[in-house]
Amino acid sequence: MSLVKNFVTVGGATLSSRLLGFARDVFMANMLGSGPIADAFFVAFRLPNLFRRLFAEGAFSAAFVPLFGRALADGGKPAARKLAEDILSIFLLSLTVVTIIAELAAPWLVGILAPGFIKEPEKFAAAETMTRIMFPYLACMSLTAMAAGMLQSFGRFAVAAFAPSLLNIVLVAALAMIWWQNWAGTPQAAYTLSWAVFISGFAQLVAVGGSLVFIGFPVSLTRPGYGDNVKRFVNLGIPGVISGGITQINIVVGTIIASMQASAVSWLYFADRIYQLPLGVIGVAIGVVLLPDLTRRVRTDTPENVFHTQNRALEFAMALTMPATVALIAIAHTIMQVLFQRGAFTAADTTATANALIAFSVGLPAFVAIKVFQPSFYAREDTKTPTVQGGISVAVNVVASLALFPFIGHVGIAAATSLAAWVNALMLVAVLIKRGHFVVDSLLVRRLVLLGVASLAMGGALVLGDRFLADRLASRHELEAGGALLALCLGGMLVYGLAAMLTGAVDVKRYAKAVLKR
Repeated sequence: MSLVKNFVTVGGATLSSRLLGFARDVFMANMLGSGPIADAFFVAFRLPNLFRRLFAEGAFSAAFVPLFGRALADGGKPAARKLAEDILSIFLLSLTVVTIIAELAAPWLVGILAPGFIKEPEKFAAAETMTRIMFPYLACMSLTAMAAGMLQSFGRFAVAAFAPSLLNIVLVAALAMIWWQNWAGTPQAAYTLSWAVFISGFAQLVAVGGSLVFIGFPVSLTRPGYGDNVKRFVNLGIPGVISGGITQINIVVGTIIASMQASAVSWLYFADRIYQLPLGVIGVAIGVVLLPDLTRRVRTDTPENVFHTQNRALEFAMALTMPATVALIAIAHTIMQVLFQRGAFTAADTTATANALIAFSVGLPAFVAIKVFQPSFYAREDTKTPTVQGGISVAVNVVASLALFPFIGHVGIAAATSLAAWVNALMLVAVLIKRGHFVVDSLLVRRLVLLGVASLAMGGALVLGDRFLADRLASRHELEAGGALLALCLGGMLVYGLAAMLTGAVDVKRYAKAVLKR
């Protein structure tokens, strides 16, 4: 059960980063609101984040970790270092070229991602400038992802998991300066945040790269060459870029369409930030921990033990995801109201973002399931199958977004993203079962049913608690409203915990023993 312990490490670090991110987003909503300058910043910020998750996190989680893990197992540190240095040299060269092209092509990138901005020259120009400021963040975060993949292969998860907190720390410091200088709602606020993103990329790279040196695994720069290591990485990495970043591609599709509606980009951003909390803490963390574990088991363990690991990983992920899904749907409006409704963020913004959050939340179990199923393909060095399925899911997202947007606006975009996630998850598990790479056991089925019952019981308690605390939740005193929301959430967690234990949905003793095991 080291999988659970490592998940707690990564999930705990991610949770601290996301909570800090909440503070950042609450502050950001107050300082930027949802007007033109906010739309320009979020579009510009989306570009380097998209490329980072496609070319860095997607490719490395799909290709680099299995290759590095195999080299480490077969040839020890010398072989692993040789592979890392070969890939680093060509990767750094590629990043430099991509960054230069992006700096020159910023107007075209913004035009593709936000065609609705073309009719507003000032908004378009602001997004273009901020894109140029923030794009070097891609190179830093790509190298950070590579260093993180090496650390994870050595079983060192903590530093890589805590590194994203540096982005939030730097952004909160920038927001404090914006408040101090009274720049709220001005272009200066957005430009200050853009430079903060730029700085945070270097901070994360230093933190994670320094950890490799600390554990005695420094990696040197060598002359770029297209050897066997690089060829194998490219063959796995190109499909991995697509399959590992399907969620991001779907979000970008939504951003393109949302740019046609005033403030829709900002509404989707804030809704995305809320549902990304459980997705990041649960889905991303379980994917990060499961991939190296499955890579090792597929090569050395029995099929039965591999199936057991997959079943327990899905069970553990759903034990956290199902109640999160029900909670976000049950009290979506209250969450948005308490967290964001102040300053430039109006009551109308609260309603719009809450509706989008509900639509996103419907797909949350599927988003997390994808993170559980994809490592089963990557561990076997198969990145092509998830790529084909991901392409189908993108097509579903585009068609559904275009079909729903004329009728329900930005909410249709969120709903289409969730639909695409469910299509993707179902295709992944269907292929795994067909190939004999995943066998569902009866314990998983029973516990998923019981987890659903416990989650619904919690949802009912949240609805009743929301009505009971309505006056306090709507208070203009932030501490009172925040305290009421915290009490509501803790009460829901208590109800879920009791229901899960009484029904036997969760084996508390087993998980506690796994977490505390040295």
